[in-house]
Amino acid sequence: MGLDKVAIVTGAGSGIGRAVAVALSGEGYAVALAGRRAEALQETAAEAAGETIVVPTDVGKADAVAALFRATKEAFGRLDLLFNNAGSGTPPIPLEDLTLEQWQGVVDANLTGAFLCTQEAFRLMKNQEPRGGRIINNGSISAHVPRPFSAPYTATKHAITGLTRSTSLDGRAYDIACGQIDIGNAATEMTARMKGGVPQADGSLAPEPTMALENVASAVLYMASLAPDANVQFLTVMATKMPFIGRG
Repeated sequence: MGLDKVAIVTGAGSGIGRAVAVALSGEGYAVALAGRRAEALQETAAEAAGETIVVPTDVGKADAVAALFRATKEAFGRLDLLFNNAGSGTPPIPLEDLTLEQWQGVVDANLTGAFLCTQEAFRLMKNQEPRGGRIINNGSISAHVPRPFSAPYTATKHAITGLTRSTSLDGRAYDIACGQIDIGNAATEMTARMKGGVPQADGSLAPEPTMALENVASAVLYMASLAPDANVQFLTVMATKMPFIGRG
């Protein structure tokens, strides 16, 4: 089956991934929903307006990622957009108390997963007709400045910026564009604790403002809507009054 616009969204079972997947569906995309929890992906599919497939995927495993892209090609015939969104963090504990397992788990989900998905997207996009497509990586405010006790998350998000730049450069040969969206304090399950206070750079605890998920979805839709000869290389969308400018 061939469709005009096809997207893969990783981490599509909740939060930003779900909001973006539903928004893309509303704009006419067929969407492959990837994530670890099949039940959560089914809930996202139920909210989507258009055609979807549910593909439970651990993006840190090469075989699982290859299977995701095979399933997408078999279902929809091509791929126009990859949103590398899947990710995780660690509890806010001192750096010296983190285990290697905790570090590796974040690296696998946030960085290795994005790399593996990007590899598979290249393999598919460069050989389809019309050739090319777009990759959008979910960076973070933490790709610029850290929060206290966030070494694994911050390190991987800085690395995503390097991956974005390399992908954008290497993709030129195949008409593949790549950009990054850095998101600050979108209202999700992960940020719910901010209302009660989170650690600040001076050691204090303070509540932080959040913004509606719809703002993120709208920003991703804009990035995805551009013609192939244009690209949003980096975009920051954040709660207006969050402590980012001047953080640290």
